[in-house]
Amino acid sequence: MAKQLLGKEVTAALNEKIKANVAELQAKGVDPTLCIIRVGENPSDISYERGATKRCETLGVACEKILLPEDVSQDELLATIDKVNKDDKIHGVLLFRPLPKHLDQAVIENALAAEKDVDCMTDLSMSGVFTGKKIGFPPCTPQACMEILDHYGIDCTGKKAVVIGRSLVVGKPAAMMLVKKNATVTICHTRTVDMPSVAKEADIVIVAAGRAGVVGADYVREGQTIIDVGINVNAEGKLCGDVDYAAVEPIVDAITPVPGGVGSVTTSVLVGHVVEAAMRNTDFGISSEQIDGLFLNLQFKNNSLLCTTGTSLKTFSMDKRPEQLWDDMILSFLSRNQILFERL
Repeated sequence: MAKQLLGKEVTAALNEKIKANVAELQAKGVDPTLCIIRVGENPSDISYERGATKRCETLGVACEKILLPEDVSQDELLATIDKVNKDDKIHGVLLFRPLPKHLDQAVIENALAAEKDVDCMTDLSMSGVFTGKKIGFPPCTPQACMEILDHYGIDCTGKKAVVIGRSLVVGKPAAMMLVKKNATVTICHTRTVDMPSVAKEADIVIVAAGRAGVVGADYVREGQTIIDVGINVNAEGKLCGDVDYAAVEPIVDAITPVPGGVGSVTTSVLVGHVVEAAMRNTDFGISSEQIDGLFLNLQFKNNSLLCTTGTSLKTFSMDKRPEQLWDDMILSFLSRNQILFERL
């Protein structure tokens, strides 16, 4: 019997971190705020909105809503986005998609300021996923997959990983996040030849195929970890994933259930991004006088030079920005001098 990778355990751990950060922000007089923009009355949008609002309330994050009619004009929607871009009290924005067909979705998506793009809607945010730079935020669903792997101590280093699905919403970003975790990644899609054989070779499989039960027993083997991103409704009217759970669960080592897996983590990731956006925009009052030291340890190991950075403050603080700034300075130096490096 496979170990169930339950989302509720991951969510509980994430929520504790978020609450601590919210308390730190509120001590500075900052109320982290999410703005939800919904066009029309799509039932799935309303359902997700309800869940996001509830999670915000639980974690102490304010939530504003802008509800627009389905026939809203492009100019009016762009004006709405421009308004939230300029509102310093709003730290993150969630715009439900797809938009009605009379709207140019690409133009509207990229009108949002990247620093408020908490679900990777803009091209700038997506570039951050692929370059490893902190531009905007990664998509919440693949980030939730990574949080599950981290929480349960599933090390990706040197492992073979297969991502089934190549969308920009889940598949491609998930693949890049796994590469960042030092996995060797293969992306499967509708044109992949003999997909079951490819999937069987993997240690970790993330399934975002968009079809109920498409991954069966012929796709898996013993020892694998399966992350099921899919949310579907079967013929009996019950929620199910892209994995045939009954067929796969007895074979593999670990698997996320549907419901109760990735989806339950995604909302906390979204709220966490809002809080992080607020923290990036908040001055926590650390001056150069409070920095006791900046450290750079160089170690030659396995024909490579390993660089480890560190900072020391004269007074205790949870602010990670000095560490990030010091890391950025070192990376900038390496880049300017055309020194090849890999960030671990």
